[in-house]
Amino acid sequence: MQTINIHEAKTHFSRLIEAVEKGEEVVIARAGQPVATLTAYRPAPNKLAPPGSMQGRDWSMQEDFDAPLDDIFDCLQAEAQPRDMGAPR
Repeated sequence: MQTINIHEAKTHFSRLIEAVEKGEEVVIARAGQPVATLTAYRPAPNKLAPPGSMQGRDWSMQEDFDAPLDDIFDCLQAEAQPRDMGAPR
């Protein structure tokens, strides 16, 4: 891990990026005090569960999971009706 000042980091930014791509960490300092760390980007791990990962776990599905949803759509249509907002100003 190398420590460099801000001015040097601005001057040699491309070289620092190459070092980070090779796995090195760079500490950027102002007046000798560390203020930032330049590290390689690591994407967040995939949060999707793989198929079959619920095998052996206790879970259940509601009996009416496939029941029609007509009453929900009726509610949405009622809200879509234009409201009388009074006369224009």
